[in-house]
This record gives sequence, C-alpha cells and structure tokens, in this order.
Amino acid sequence: MVNPIKIGGVETFSTVDFPDKIAAVVFMQGCPWRCPFCHNAVLQDINASDNFIWEKFVEFLESRKKVLDGVVFSGGEPLVQDGLEKAIEQVKAMGFQIGLHTGGYRPKHFEKVLPLVDWVGFDIKAPLEEKRYQKAVGINLNLDDVKASLNMLLKSGKDFECRTTCDPRILSIADVAEIGQELSDLGVKKYFLQKYRPIESDKTTSDADCEQFFLDRNLLDELKNKFSVFDIRK
Repeated sequence: MVNPIKIGGVETFSTVDFPDKIAAVVFMQGCPWRCPFCHNAVLQDINASDNFIWEKFVEFLESRKKVLDGVVFSGGEPLVQDGLEKAIEQVKAMGFQIGLHTGGYRPKHFEKVLPLVDWVGFDIKAPLEEKRYQKAVGINLNLDDVKASLNMLLKSGKDFECRTTCDPRILSIADVAEIGQELSDLGVKKYFLQKYRPIESDKTTSDADCEQFFLDRNLLDELKNKFSVFDIRK
C-alpha cells in the first residue's frame, strides 16, 4: 500500500496537543512557510525522504483503541499534502476523534477536510495585515487564504482555538493586543498565547524578552475580557 501522506515523525502519547484528549500526533512533512520561530524546521521540506510506513501506524492505532481518544495531524503544515483527507478518513473510521493543527494555508483543501475534523488548533502569526503577516511567516503570501480558512472555521461550528507564538523579534505587546481585538471582533471564543523559546540560531533573545508578554497585566486582563477562554502556554 502506498502511504497516503509523508510523515516526519509521530508522538505516540500526548495530553497537550488535543484539549482534554489523549492523542497520538502525526507530524506531517512539508510546510510552505518559514516562520523565524519554527522549532520543526526539519519538517519544512516536502521532498525530504522518509521511511515511515503508514500501515505500521494503522496497526499501532488498532492496538491503542482503548488507550487513545484521538489522533492529531500536525506539521509542518498538514494542508500541504493532498493525501490528508484520505488519511483522516481512515483514522476516523477506526473510531478516533480527529484534531488538526494548521495555519490556514490552502483553504480549498481545508474545506474538504474540515467536515471530518473534531477540533482545530489554528495558528495566528501576526495582526491580519498582509505585510506584517508575511514578515511573521517568512515568505510572500496571500493573507486572504488565511482569512478564508478562519472564516470557514468560524462558520463550521467546529470546536477550535486560535493561538499565537509571542516571538519578540516579530511581535510587540501592542501587536498581540491588536491580534486579540481582531479575533474577538471576528467571533473567536478561545485564544492562547504561547511562549517563544529561542531557536538554536537565535543567540540574542533573552528569557526576559520572551516573558514580557506574560508580565503585562494590562494585556492579559484585556485578552481575558475578550474571550470566553484565554490562557498562556509556557
């Protein structure tokens, strides 16, 4: 059997990648973006060789039906791969709930897989203005794609959260407040801030730089008032 998707790795047991669920996480190969804070850069190249055997993973899932609640498709960017829909269908047919981590790339593909998904973690990289978003993802992109995916998610009724990695090289406290306002205005109910941990090549960003977002009481109080669920992840 030909693998439906290229996989860079798997986490067989996670309690943090799918809210209130015990899940396996599939890290799919390939991402069109080059976010400066990415800790999964090894997954960016869609053409990287892999020796992952999908059938072996399916066998593993069969043996964990009474242990795992779900499977999360992460990345990389899962929407890059055309085989995502087929892979999700197979896993869902086994009785697992499906989580998806995405930045909203490729909304036409998102439209196909969204009905199969139980929960989405949607990454918001910067305020929703094209030039600023391009800086955060490291390439020129059409921000309308991200907006279309987010609007689709909002209309779907699916459970989801938005989250932002607070890289101080890219975002200011004012930027994060702006993101919060934009998402609240759109109708997002759950929002999380994630601490940036300097990548290996970043020799200048201090822990104090990274912590500043979580020590600003005005910012945190403002965000708490805008969302029914708001928290920080370190």
